[in-house]
Amino acid sequence: MLKLISSFSIGLVFGVGILVSGMANPAKVLNFFDLFGTWDPSLAFVMGGALIVTFVGYRLVLRRSAPLLDSNFSLPTKSDLDARLIGGSAIFGIGWGISGFCPGGLVPALGLGRAEPFYAIGGILIGISLAKLAIKALDAKTESKADIATPATGNT
Repeated sequence: MLKLISSFSIGLVFGVGILVSGMANPAKVLNFFDLFGTWDPSLAFVMGGALIVTFVGYRLVLRRSAPLLDSNFSLPTKSDLDARLIGGSAIFGIGWGISGFCPGGLVPALGLGRAEPFYAIGGILIGISLAKLAIKALDAKTESKADIATPATGNT
């Protein structure tokens, strides 16, 4: 129950922060990318503030042997840059730039009573489904090439 209350509280703080900073407004995000028009640098300040809090927070929290509400930390182990990471990041950035909705700001924007966030969520869900299909097809293709390239062993 404590984990649930903690998760809800953290999500509430995040959502309120997104709304107060204006990041649920796609025009604010799009204006950040419009360098030679109506450029609005406020997104950089929001991201910079989040980066500072994260930097300090991680330094403090990771000094502990375990998190407060779990038995161990769940930290990523993969650190290499591969085509999937770079390609996925590029597609994410393009979608963010086109729609003005970052998924973090999209969830609180659902409560604003506008249709656009729902369209964006629909697009995200379709994109996730297409990406899963593409990854599955690429993995199957890679496996079949590996089977062809690996000669069979054994006595005949």
